[in-house]
Amino acid sequence: MKQHLQHSVFSIISKLSAEHNLQVYAIGGFVRDIFLNRPSKDIDIVIIGNGISFAESVAAKLKVKVSVFKNFGTANLKYKDLEIEFVGARKESYRLDSRKPIVENGTLEDDQKRRDFTINALAISLHPDTFGQLLDPFNGITDLEQKLIRTPLNPVETFSDDPLRMMRAVRFASQLNFKIDDTAVAAIKSTADRISIISQERITDELNKIILSAKPSIGFNYLFDTGLLHKIFPQMTTLYGVEYIDGKGHKDNFYHTLQVLDNICETTDDLWLRWAAILHDIAKPATKRFEPGHGWTFHGHEDKGARMVPKIFTQLKLPLNEKMKFVQKMVQLHLRPIVLAQSIVTDSAVRRLLFEASEDIESLMLLCNADITTKNEYKVKKYRNNFELVQQKLKDVEERDNIRNWQPPVTGTDIMQLFGIKEGREVGIIKNQIREAILEGEIPNNRDEAIKYTITKGAELGLKVVGEE
Repeated sequence: MKQHLQHSVFSIISKLSAEHNLQVYAIGGFVRDIFLNRPSKDIDIVIIGNGISFAESVAAKLKVKVSVFKNFGTANLKYKDLEIEFVGARKESYRLDSRKPIVENGTLEDDQKRRDFTINALAISLHPDTFGQLLDPFNGITDLEQKLIRTPLNPVETFSDDPLRMMRAVRFASQLNFKIDDTAVAAIKSTADRISIISQERITDELNKIILSAKPSIGFNYLFDTGLLHKIFPQMTTLYGVEYIDGKGHKDNFYHTLQVLDNICETTDDLWLRWAAILHDIAKPATKRFEPGHGWTFHGHEDKGARMVPKIFTQLKLPLNEKMKFVQKMVQLHLRPIVLAQSIVTDSAVRRLLFEASEDIESLMLLCNADITTKNEYKVKKYRNNFELVQQKLKDVEERDNIRNWQPPVTGTDIMQLFGIKEGREVGIIKNQIREAILEGEIPNNRDEAIKYTITKGAELGLKVVGEE
């Protein structure tokens, strides 16, 4: 254990603990990550005594600033590559209407009892007499070995006291690929309503961490099975289930969405592209129709889904900026490359896709590839081959026509000056005609050809070039 405490800061903390005659421990995630062989730069230090006073002594020795939070009884400092938080050992009690505890001074055991999970209750002594000694009263090491998320105390009490711990249990299961203890799962099911006292920002922060894990479906399956997802993101739960009419069913869009999400996580760490995977079919329940003789359809789900994105982002307190617009664009366009891959690809269709996707075309293609979830190997191979053709076509057309990040070669100002007119209907008509002509391949994407085309279209509207009789 001592080899993991080689950093000079531990030596200083150890010496000061002896000088002040205090028992001091590293606790929580830093200790857990030692056993998981995961690097950790965040260290929680618990002191049997005044945590703030001890933090100030350490900061003075290290010659760094210390930030004190008296209301919480904590202090933290940054030293080299580490962030260290100090707190006095405490015991907690809770009121039903709040996750903010009533705090009293306590023992190390009191402090370990208040921890969310056994794997986060591990402590290592930093006092010289017992330096490096592990204190594991709740068998957290065994739970790490068995890949199990378990609470130190009764899980119903643990989750009821601080309902955010339910989200954290799911997040750790997803991040670490651990199983949540059956008793804890049952407790989450019975306590799920308590999530309502947690702020949306904190819920969404945990949700984003689940989405950023290597295989988010682990977390989403727990969220769904425990009923938490129904409380925090009900729109996603409506994707669940299969309906049959005349013996014809459709795929379960909830599990399809989880597969798409897992697929895209293999190719990107981009949180917002992962959100696009979650929301790409979000409007399928609202657009689902059964057509006799044909089967189930979801016409227009991409358009309706794109319109749902701002409301969902507002509800979940996600940013209503370019991130939201990116997700909206991905949802809106996610069928387009698939349609191209299933038909003869024309240059005009590729130009139009490049124009609409712009700088996000690679992200869109990643999403579309992730959207292939069929188990039919022949279909998978066929789709992959077709996508390769589409991607080559995209590259060829882009190199030739320079449509990506397209800016019109003739602007509205150019049109007004050319014909000596003010801004109005004619300017808009001609601008649209130029864009369509370039996208359809009627004229090249260059200024000289666009000017000639502008003069022709202006004449059709009865406009004359300035200076001409």
